[in-house]
Amino acid sequence: MGTQRSFQTILYREEGPVGILTLNRPDDGNMFTPVTCLEIRDCIEDMRRETRTRVLVITGAGTKFFCIGGRKEGLPETLLYAGAMPTLEMYDAIERLQKPVIASVNGFAVGGGNVLQLVCDITIAKESAVFRQVGPMMGSFDAGYGTWYLEDLIGKKRAKEMWFRNPKLSAAEALQMGLINKVVPDAELERATMEMALEIAERGSFALAAVKAAFGARHQGVAGLARLTHDMMLPPYYASEEAQELGDAFANRRKPDAAKFGH
Repeated sequence: MGTQRSFQTILYREEGPVGILTLNRPDDGNMFTPVTCLEIRDCIEDMRRETRTRVLVITGAGTKFFCIGGRKEGLPETLLYAGAMPTLEMYDAIERLQKPVIASVNGFAVGGGNVLQLVCDITIAKESAVFRQVGPMMGSFDAGYGTWYLEDLIGKKRAKEMWFRNPKLSAAEALQMGLINKVVPDAELERATMEMALEIAERGSFALAAVKAAFGARHQGVAGLARLTHDMMLPPYYASEEAQELGDAFANRRKPDAAKFGH
């Protein structure tokens, strides 16, 4: 058993190179609260700064629910930003994490829970899992991650149908339309998830981080491009012979040796 951390609404543990984050509110459909969103953000930000893990798995406690959305509680009644659910804190953290994130869907993924799984890099689900967007049925919506990313996965027409008609999709239907990557028998979900995570963990972590940042840059514009260059390109350059020569020349007020450039 790996490192353990304590939170109020999530569980986190490490199994070798794999971090496992579990939404731990099974009696309430593993719905995320403001506390949950910030705990997920903080847990993932901790993962950014350590070198033990190479892959993150996100799943839900119990056997019925992955996550069925968010529950606003404990927030001030205001039209200002303090009154908004910090959902984007959670989604942004998943996007920024330089390690691949696998959603292991162990039950209903509904509303914000479906958006949560589609923001993850890869999704594996058990056969009895159900996927659904219900916003317009409840007078709510998710623009951005829940629309643009969904359109990327399943196409504009199908994405609009999910939002306009709110159909329940079986895991098999979700797989067929490209919403998820893999479906396994219910009893095999945990084993298959770890098998996938360990396979990915054997790949080059720097290359995986660069590829993930490149995918993210497409939607995030200048912030995404800055993330790619800042996290991926600059560290190895600073360790290069060219950068070392330039830094030493500047520090010692001498002319740099151009023969050391470009290697």
